[in-house]
Parts: sequence; C-alpha cells; structure tokens
Amino acid sequence: MTCREAIEVLADYIESTLTPAELEKLEAHLRECAPCRAYLATYKRAAELAAKVNRVEMPPEVRQRLRDFLSGPLGSTP
Repeated sequence: MTCREAIEVLADYIESTLTPAELEKLEAHLRECAPCRAYLATYKRAAELAAKVNRVEMPPEVRQRLRDFLSGPLGSTP
C-alpha cells in the first residue's frame, strides 16, 4: 500500500468500515510509515474538533418540551 492509498481509506478506517483485507494492508502500512501515522493522528484530531464545533447545546426549556411531547400520547399536541 502506498501513502496515497492509505490516506484515501483513512475515513473508512476511522469509521471501521474497511474490509478485513483492507484493514490488514492499512495497519501494515501504518506500522512501517511514521508520516502516515502522524497524518492519521492529525486526521483524527481534526475530526474530533469538527464534531465539537458542530455540537449545539439544546436550551433546557426546549429539551423539556421535546421530552413532554415524546412522552405524550401519539397524535396529541401540547
């Protein structure tokens, strides 16, 4: 596996969607390639930061209204 091929499958690696054969090839490459290990670490950190940026805290009153709605009888409106 080349570095380019490794980088192309990193998203699938992080999402655990690689086939066993692809996973073995990538992990073998990562054992031997320090630059790709560094790239993977950076890729993971960027994904973590992006997930935090997109996370919005729901206001408590909206959360309670949603809970009330979901726990009520089907078809009723509050």
